[in-house]
Amino acid sequence: MIPLVSASVDTGALRHNLQVVRRWAPKSRVMAVIKANAYGHGLVNVARALDSADAFAVARVDEGLILREAGITTSTVLLEGVFDSEQLGAAAAAGFELVVHTQEQIELLRAAAPGHTFKVWLKFDSGMNRLGFKGAAFGAAHAALSGLSAVQFPVNLFTHLSSADEPELSTTAEQLERFAAATRSLPGERSIANSAGMLSFSEAQADWVRPGLLLYGVSPNEGAIGADYGLRPVMTLHSHVIAVKDLAAGEHVGYGGTWTAGRPTRLAVAAVGYGDGYPRNLASGAPVLVNGERTGLAGRVSMDMIGIDVTGLERPPKLGDPVVLWGVGLPVEEIAVWAETIPYELLCGISQRVAVSLR
Repeated sequence: MIPLVSASVDTGALRHNLQVVRRWAPKSRVMAVIKANAYGHGLVNVARALDSADAFAVARVDEGLILREAGITTSTVLLEGVFDSEQLGAAAAAGFELVVHTQEQIELLRAAAPGHTFKVWLKFDSGMNRLGFKGAAFGAAHAALSGLSAVQFPVNLFTHLSSADEPELSTTAEQLERFAAATRSLPGERSIANSAGMLSFSEAQADWVRPGLLLYGVSPNEGAIGADYGLRPVMTLHSHVIAVKDLAAGEHVGYGGTWTAGRPTRLAVAAVGYGDGYPRNLASGAPVLVNGERTGLAGRVSMDMIGIDVTGLERPPKLGDPVVLWGVGLPVEEIAVWAETIPYELLCGISQRVAVSLR
């Protein structure tokens, strides 16, 4: 049975994009960020496709355990670290690497049962003002970790860039200066750059880069699409036409009747809506592909359906014809602009009822 709504994931595009990342950062190892169900693409399937990555990064213990349960043994970094002794024990058993960003996490490691040493990434707050140590607290945290039997020496060094997708600002240069000043005399590997930082600030590439969005074929920078960097889209969101009808000029479509036919109109209805993760706030006119031809939404996005103005298309649609909401031929970055959001939110927002398939 063919699902009405599906997301196809192109594993060949994933592998291609990883190679593009390596060309952009030829001196760095790649920590592939696959948190949040690999940005909606499927955690285990993406990890298997990216088996040549040097390491994976997930947010939390439970995400990492899904990888281990699937037999994936690649080095895995927990970006939020652990928060109690049970999580620490699970991380030890799974061989996870830990980001440490609070004094409480240092105390967990101090109290850890003997027999396991963790590879630790100490997080410096260079200006994101979210997680990490600043100033003298960073130096004290480094000294404390370096003296613990549960921590492999040397401690590795980590920070996160807040505005690398806005390279015209001075913010990233300031963060890089703070990180360099705080870590200059310290040993250990360094990881700074996310996708945007990797593209715009070669000095942020360091020993490890942490690409996320780029791996999925999407640009982190406003006004650009993945193809501008040689990337291929990984996810294509598909639906099908489930009804076709004719409207007279002046008739309205959808909840609230916000779209009015300005002429005799052919309307197609596709089986997709905000219940699938397709954003409700998309305005009429937002682009859609029907049988590969570009046209636009007509009326509000419903929970399960959308209206599409298909008047004048070269190939008149019929029931069952394919509809593409984003992906190959229709960049998700473009849909994000129409939805007044970012591509991350669209990709991560795919709901559980959307069938995900590999190709």
